[in-house]
Amino acid sequence: MQDSYSVASNPVDYEKSPLHVLFVGESQTKPGHALGPKIYDYYLLHYVESGKGVFRTESRTYHLSAGHIFLIHPSELVSYVSDEEEPWRYRWMAFTGKEADKQVKDAGFSLDQPVITTMQDSKMSTLLSTMQNAFFEKKESAHLTSIGCLYLIFAEAKERLVLESAVAMTDSQVGRTVKQMIQYMSTQYAHPISIEQMSASLGYNRAYLSRIFKKEIGLSPVTYLLKLRIDKSRQLLRERPELSIEQISASVGLPDALYFSRQFKRFYRHSPSAYRKQMQEQSNGTSPD
Repeated sequence: MQDSYSVASNPVDYEKSPLHVLFVGESQTKPGHALGPKIYDYYLLHYVESGKGVFRTESRTYHLSAGHIFLIHPSELVSYVSDEEEPWRYRWMAFTGKEADKQVKDAGFSLDQPVITTMQDSKMSTLLSTMQNAFFEKKESAHLTSIGCLYLIFAEAKERLVLESAVAMTDSQVGRTVKQMIQYMSTQYAHPISIEQMSASLGYNRAYLSRIFKKEIGLSPVTYLLKLRIDKSRQLLRERPELSIEQISASVGLPDALYFSRQFKRFYRHSPSAYRKQMQEQSNGTSPD
């Protein structure tokens, strides 16, 4: 996959504007393409169109994929890197102004929550592309076009925030969402899925899903998924003696057999091999229950 890069600056100088878009760009990154750690003196918003990558702030790490927006705040030390297998393609824009802080906060972004998952009918790509084309054309109206698109981007982010807040306030909806998470993990555990992928598939923010799942089930989604995989492996160890430990590990979505063995012992205090031997002895009647 070849990398591509394009950026357009605002041709209109509005230094005293309460809200001002500085530049807009797009890029298909190379595998492992990294930026930072560094700081910016303006807001920098990215929208992931395809692929995957990792975004790191001073306090958290986010594994992102298509449909995610991540917002870099001024003066915050950040870094972000494209996935080695599925390098992301994203669009971005930089903006500033005395009203920027307020608009960002109203839209639902914060230092603790710089990531939002867009809806399936998101207009994010179209809005950012419209901005970029307006800047390339270098018309006097470019500034107004970019501000109009920026407000629509804030509106979409706000709508997503309101939707998530509404779901959070309804117990029945929380229960349905948790059931969807369990169903997703129960059917996808054999694949190398992640909680980020599940969140994107269900259309919710990872932090929100983790919070409601832990409250309802008592385990984090990460721990629940791992335990589900280990429990499935116990069944295979009992019922499929012809399978190797490596084959069983891969069959439950844990291709690293060494990691699988460590986690198995963490939950059940025996290695997979020892557990299989114990089950065989019990089946043959050579060991007490």
